Amino acid sequence: MEINKRITQIRSEIPSSVSLIVVSKQQSVESIKEAYNSGIRDFAENRLQEALEKQEELKEYDDISWHFIGHLQTNKAKKVLENFNWIHSVDSLRLAQHLNQIIEKISASPYICLQVKAMPDPDKYGWLPETLWEDLHELEKCKNLMIRGLMTILPLNLSTNESLHAFQKVQTLAQDINEKSSLFLKELSMGMSNDYLLAIQKNTTMIRLGRTIFEPKR
Repeated sequence: MEINKRITQIRSEIPSSVSLIVVSKQQSVESIKEAYNSGIRDFAENRLQEALEKQEELKEYDDISWHFIGHLQTNKAKKVLENFNWIHSVDSLRLAQHLNQIIEKISASPYICLQVKAMPDPDKYGWLPETLWEDLHELEKCKNLMIRGLMTILPLNLSTNESLHAFQKVQTLAQDINEKSSLFLKELSMGMSNDYLLAIQKNTTMIRLGRTIFEPKR
């Protein structure tokens, strides 16, 4: 019941407009079931094979929405497209164009978030704002992609003010893209276990929480 208590606590902290996505990577199927029984329907995985095994064990839970949040290699793109409802980690024009081509040949077409870096970070994938603007026209040509938002992961060890500034930068980027392109970025996938309350201050629509839910506080 500890998972249920943590989910209840988190739900009391966040607006109803914010989707709580439970990051279930490296967690057992039993833990996922406990989160499901606590009302969670959105689960995120970052490794394809682990996710497929869990999906098979949980196939009777057919109202689960599966989110892929890991770095997506092109050789695994088709499987991810076929088995996930959302891909948060489309991090390059090359990958977006590859997904667009595959979707022409299959029936699956999950929702897409473009992964951006609010500031330079060699440990993260994704576009910097200026490089996203450079690629935007080509992304608009990817008509098979249901691009719905931006996703970001902040660098480690930022101060509160630095985190707020970074989240604001991504929010403003989405607004500017909506005004100046044919894309409509409704979703902001911002905020993880260490910074989700800050992301909420900057109007995130999705938070991705794993440790806060599955690991007891020490």
